[in-house]
Amino acid sequence: MQLTGAQIVIECMKEQGVDTIFGYPGGAILNVYDELFKHSDEIRHILVSHEQGASHAADGYARATGKTGVCFATSGPGSTNLVTGIATANIDSIPVVAITCNVGTALLGKDSFQEVAISEVVKPITKASYIVMDVKELADTIREAFRIAQSGRKGPVLIDIPKDVTADKAEYEPKNPEKPQPVTDTIDNSAIERAAKLIEGSKKPYVFCGGGVISADASQELRELVKKIDAPVCDTLMGKGAFPGTDDHYTGMLGMHGTKASNFGVSSCDLLLAVGVRFSDRVYGNAKNFAKNAKIVHIEIDKNEIDKNIKTDEHIVGDAKEILKRLNAAVGTYDHTEWRNELREKMDRFPLRYRSDVLSGGGAITEIYRQTKGDAVITTEVGQHQMWAAQFYYYSEPRRFITSGGLGTMGYGLGAAIGAKTAFPDKTVVNIAGDGGFRMNMNEIATAVRNNVPVIEVIIDNRVLGMVRQWQTLFYEGRYSHTVLEDQVDYVKLAEAMGAVGIKAETPEEFSRAFKTALSLNKVAVIDCRIDKDENVYPMVAPGNSISQAFDEEDMKNNG
Repeated sequence: MQLTGAQIVIECMKEQGVDTIFGYPGGAILNVYDELFKHSDEIRHILVSHEQGASHAADGYARATGKTGVCFATSGPGSTNLVTGIATANIDSIPVVAITCNVGTALLGKDSFQEVAISEVVKPITKASYIVMDVKELADTIREAFRIAQSGRKGPVLIDIPKDVTADKAEYEPKNPEKPQPVTDTIDNSAIERAAKLIEGSKKPYVFCGGGVISADASQELRELVKKIDAPVCDTLMGKGAFPGTDDHYTGMLGMHGTKASNFGVSSCDLLLAVGVRFSDRVYGNAKNFAKNAKIVHIEIDKNEIDKNIKTDEHIVGDAKEILKRLNAAVGTYDHTEWRNELREKMDRFPLRYRSDVLSGGGAITEIYRQTKGDAVITTEVGQHQMWAAQFYYYSEPRRFITSGGLGTMGYGLGAAIGAKTAFPDKTVVNIAGDGGFRMNMNEIATAVRNNVPVIEVIIDNRVLGMVRQWQTLFYEGRYSHTVLEDQVDYVKLAEAMGAVGIKAETPEEFSRAFKTALSLNKVAVIDCRIDKDENVYPMVAPGNSISQAFDEEDMKNNG
């Protein structure tokens, strides 16, 4: 049947099972939005306040569901406003398809009004990018984009469509979506056997898991392996929930703000089994001293990550779920109680702490965990509050902690919360924000209200750019260059002005009541949680130091 390009776009969305699109219309994409209007009973559209919010919402939807998130934007500034969100999805390997429309083909390359070569702009931060100049190629390009986004190491894809192509007609034949197959042809079974031998000979094995476990839906296989080999487990920020944070084998996050038990444990283990991690600099600290007593086995889908940051002794490239299945079949059952008890003693000796006599970041997160019974979806902005959300909320399942890991994107969390809540309207979704991060995209509160997406926004409000200020305190002799936000913004009034419920909390008791109220309302709620500007995140590893040199407040007091 003959369809316009705009009709083909919407038919392909339906073909791919897309039920929600986040976006913002404009002149170049009007034909597509006109067609979308006719299918509003089949595809929900969330009109955001800013295109960056659309890209973050599509990303949050993808992380929460495992499906491909979709965002729409018009040409020029509309398309460039997606760039930060696309880069966020790219470094964290999140499947997103961004559809933009451009000026007509006859106007391309002439500095026309709202013209940007967006497919070229995003090439370094996408798995693939296209500009479709012929309507006959449009359907297959969209299908390929969805396949690429979900194949191998997942990630974002952008398709740019000139306006006249959305009006041109071509023959369209519906097709069943091509389901990406797990990458198994690269798996070396002999490497699996060698890894099993290393596990057999290990006295102090340690499992280190990352976001790749969640992406591969391999959490169950990981848990089976941990129980068989009786190894302690640590994770990355992106790996939260890949292994239950409530399990006795779990020792906490690894790295710059990881637990002392995890950092010391990895430094003294004799075998590190790293699954679905890319060895970020925030994890390894000083690369020369990282896990220096251990043989390192790396399970990773992207061969380019092998030996890129940390040299390994054995590696297995391919789908983590399939590799872990084969490894589980190859390993025996072991008892490492003595080794786990050694780390348990470290956990008892160096617990994560927060002040309970005043309202604190860690205390607020602990109260959120208590009231939600660990069953909420938590999104975050980036900074101190993000680390507290990773430390003091225990994630028992994957896809419950949604945060910008690799890019560290302030302004990410609220859009991501809207995406996650849209996907799962019956789940409690809480965005933990700093006041600095919240201010970047706080206009999306209006989006949540307008679209009846009742997220809870908790602002850990210290009136400073907390994480940057913490570095200034520790490493810049207290020179607080442009990190103080002592201004007159009233977040309660701001929330009310956008149609949300606003509540201020200045004590632990006030916060407990405020959060209980927010849970009961089923409305968009903003809690201004006032904490001390000098509260810092600990433990911490100083830049360039080994992770075994993690320090906390007690260390600072004892060392003067």
